[in-house]
Amino acid sequence: MDETTKVSEPLWGQVLVCVVFGLIGAGLCWLLKLLAKWLVTLPWAPMQGPAKLLTSIPEPGLTIGALAVGGFIGLVAGALIKFGELSVSVSDSRVQLTRKGESREFPRADIALVFRAGKQLVLLGHSTEELAREDCDQDRRRLAEAFTAHGYSWADEDPHEKEFQVWVPESPKLSAQAHALLKARDQFLKKPGSSTQLQELRAELRQLDVVVRDKDKRQYWRTLQR
Repeated sequence: MDETTKVSEPLWGQVLVCVVFGLIGAGLCWLLKLLAKWLVTLPWAPMQGPAKLLTSIPEPGLTIGALAVGGFIGLVAGALIKFGELSVSVSDSRVQLTRKGESREFPRADIALVFRAGKQLVLLGHSTEELAREDCDQDRRRLAEAFTAHGYSWADEDPHEKEFQVWVPESPKLSAQAHALLKARDQFLKKPGSSTQLQELRAELRQLDVVVRDKDKRQYWRTLQR
């Protein structure tokens, strides 16, 4: 049987985060209640209508409602944050990366090296191509132990770090096609919610033997070593 080691936030940790966010949400709504009560005493203050409507709710209903609503919003926010985190499953035959219920699998035979680059988990292929580069908040030590336990090569840092150089438009070091793809990625980097497009363009650049990474809204690239 192909045993799998899963690296993810333990259940108690996920529950704790949700509870903490719930308490924060409840506290914020309680402060909002106090602010509304203060605003209605100031005729010149803005937002008089909403403040009066809120404070028209009799106590203890107002306090209980504020705590309940705030707590619920906080719990939902905490759950969404944990749901968006990367879960890593490692076995002798494959690696599975899961985020928001969607999984990507990588056969063991395709993976030459694994490492953490800052807050990102990177899987390298045998031609130094990046099979995956994913934001990952999981503990570095647990990740290293999981991969090495199943026989994968693990590095403490990116062995190709010094090969990356900042992308400069029209640089003669890159082809016109690579520049076109990098220019398109540069536009998506400035738009929130463009992760899918960025990944697709990253894959197209890999077909041109170009590896790209992003840092502080700038693109850095290197070539493959086939």
